Amino acid sequence: MGVERAAAGTSAGRKQQQRSILTQQKLLDAAIAAFSTNGFMGTSTRDIAERARVHHPLITYHFKNKGELWRAAANRIFREFNISLVKAMAEVPEIDPKARAEAFIRTYVKHSFGHPALHKIILQESSYPSDRLDWLVATHLKPLYAMVSGHLVKLQELGIAPPGNPALLYNMIRVSAGGLLALGLEVKGTSNINFDDQAQRDELAEMIIRTFLPGNLPAQH
Repeated sequence: MGVERAAAGTSAGRKQQQRSILTQQKLLDAAIAAFSTNGFMGTSTRDIAERARVHHPLITYHFKNKGELWRAAANRIFREFNISLVKAMAEVPEIDPKARAEAFIRTYVKHSFGHPALHKIILQESSYPSDRLDWLVATHLKPLYAMVSGHLVKLQELGIAPPGNPALLYNMIRVSAGGLLALGLEVKGTSNINFDDQAQRDELAEMIIRTFLPGNLPAQH
């Protein structure tokens, strides 16, 4: 009987843990949608609980407060983006810097379309100074810039990327690849470009590549 009770207790504990993980996932899904649409100030924890269809007190149980939930949501947004980048880079040889840069751009466009919160939450937080923006920059945006900017300098030295301030070049590529998709509704209304069309997303990626990576690797002798 003792063994059976122990097994039953273990099973109940496992089910409780699974329910807890599912609740956290639902809250994060709802938080990402709410924060990227309405911003931090325009979102209440009650809004998020209603979106997630969970009891409101569960937010403070899992995340303590709205600020912690926002950071958890931002962490997941960028963790998913980093995973997609790592997978894309793993398929391209390190000896081909232009191919790796092209893979970065295509992945950025693809991920930004499938996960519009990536750029929308940046746009929301960039509207005014805040501790959240400082945290977002220090935790996610600056490390990404530091990783990519060095590669851009090498591409410039090889004549693949145009000369000029590599920091400006990086941000031009980033905004072209993700910012346009975040403004998809406005772009569609203004110029009849529909990024729901795969062909138009592919054209966007290829145009960014032709514009910002116009050169080729020097011929090997």
